[in-house]
Amino acid sequence: MSWKKMLGKVLPNAMLKAKPNIESRIRILKRDWSIVYDMLNGKNNSGFGWDKHRQLVVAEDAVWNSYIKSHKEVGQFKHCSFPYYDQLTAIYAKDRATGKDAQTTSDVIEEINVEDVATTNIHKERTGFYGCEADVSLDDMDV
Repeated sequence: MSWKKMLGKVLPNAMLKAKPNIESRIRILKRDWSIVYDMLNGKNNSGFGWDKHRQLVVAEDAVWNSYIKSHKEVGQFKHCSFPYYDQLTAIYAKDRATGKDAQTTSDVIEEINVEDVATTNIHKERTGFYGCEADVSLDDMDV
């Protein structure tokens, strides 16, 4: 069944389209997953940890402040949860390249931004989607 038919069946009056709505959301999730993954697994990134209960990256303020100076895009994750990290890691981590030809987070972000010219206000969309005010897990969602 196509995305269009599935959306029409599940959300008949939503007027969402698979292109660009769902594809844009997937690109944003993949980009944000790459940022968090690199914080937790990148070389020379000691000091970051993952709080499974609150679904967020944890570190001392000095570690955050130092890392944010050179990686502006990570600031949003200092206080906001990322409830899909474990599920997205299961999907994307096995394909994550390592070694000399591996993409950096900035490479991934640049590639995604070029692909997603239709998304004009990513910060607003991301904040609204993750709901930084509340911790949400896939278990709590009625899909």
